[in-house]
Amino acid sequence: MDRQKLLMIFGGAAVAAALLTWFLYSATVAPKKEKFVQVLASSASLPAGTRLQKIHFKKITIAEKDAPLGALLDEKSGIDRTLLYPLTLNEPILSTRLSSVSGADGVASMIEIGKRAVAVSVNDAASASGLIQARSHVDVLFTKPGSMLEAVTTTVLEDVVVLSVGRSVEPAGSAPAATAGGGGGSAAPAPVVNSGQSRAVTLLVSPEQSRVLELAKNQGRISLALRNPKDESRSDSAEPPSVTAESIDPGGAYRSQRLKMQAQNRSRPPGGVPNLRDDKAWANLIGADFDPTKPVAAPKPVEKKDPPKPRFVVDVFRGDKHVQETFQE
Repeated sequence: MDRQKLLMIFGGAAVAAALLTWFLYSATVAPKKEKFVQVLASSASLPAGTRLQKIHFKKITIAEKDAPLGALLDEKSGIDRTLLYPLTLNEPILSTRLSSVSGADGVASMIEIGKRAVAVSVNDAASASGLIQARSHVDVLFTKPGSMLEAVTTTVLEDVVVLSVGRSVEPAGSAPAATAGGGGGSAAPAPVVNSGQSRAVTLLVSPEQSRVLELAKNQGRISLALRNPKDESRSDSAEPPSVTAESIDPGGAYRSQRLKMQAQNRSRPPGGVPNLRDDKAWANLIGADFDPTKPVAAPKPVEKKDPPKPRFVVDVFRGDKHVQETFQE
C-alpha cells in the first residue's frame, strides 16, 4: 500500500472521529433549544367566586411540554368567567377551574349537580363558637321548644358540607376575603370574631334534605355541630337520634307532672269537690258537652218543714240550776 492511500485512510478516520465527538457533545453538553409558550396566570391570590377581569391576568412563559392541559392562552377566553377554586399568585389559569361560558356565574357554579344550597340563620353559640367556615362538615341539630315534657333535640342531617358563611365562600386565612360575585383583592382576611350576632350559613344538601331543613328551621331552633371532614360515620338507626328531657334530668318528668297536678288541685273549690250545681262542672264530671247557650232550668224551691214539737218537757233541778229537757216518743 503506498503512502498516499495510507494518508487518506488516516484522514478519513480523523474526520469521522471529529464528527462523532461533535455529535456526542451536542447531545450531552450543548444547550438544547426548547419551544416555549405564553399562558395566562393569576396576578394575585384570588378566592373562589371571583369574576375574572383583565387586571387579574398576567402572562408567564413556560416550556411547551410543561404547559398544563386546558391552560388559557388569551384573555378573551377568561374574562367574565368565575373561579370555581381559589388561585395563588402566578398560578396558571385552567379552563377546568372556571365556570362555563354559557352557564351560571358566581357561587351557583360551585353547587354540585343534584345538590341545593339552603341558608340557615345561626349565631356563634349555635355554630361551634364561630369556628365553622366554608367547606366545613357539620351535623344539623333541631330543637323543638316547649315544656320539659315536650322539648326534644334531634339530629336531622349528618355530614353536610358548608358552602359559605355569610357571603364568604373561602375559609378564613386561605385567601383574601371576597364576596360571592366580587373581584379579588390583596387585603389580608379579617380574623374570626365571636360577635354573638346571627348570620347566614349556606349548606349543600339534596332536594329531600332541603325540605327537611326548611321545615326544621321554621318549627324550632337550628344548631350546627362541627365534625372532622374525614369522619364519614352515620347513625345506623332508621329514625334520627334524638334526646328528650328524660336523658338530662331523669326526675324532671315526674316533677313536672306532679306540679301540674298540684296546679289543677289548687284550681278546684275548697275540699276538692266540684260544685255540682255548676252546669259546666257537672258536664265535665259526666263527660257531656257543655252548651252555654242552652237555657238552664230554674231550680225548684225547697219547702221548709218545721221541726217536730216535743211531746214531753221535764224540769230538772240541780242545786240552784234549773234545766228543761225534752223527750219525744
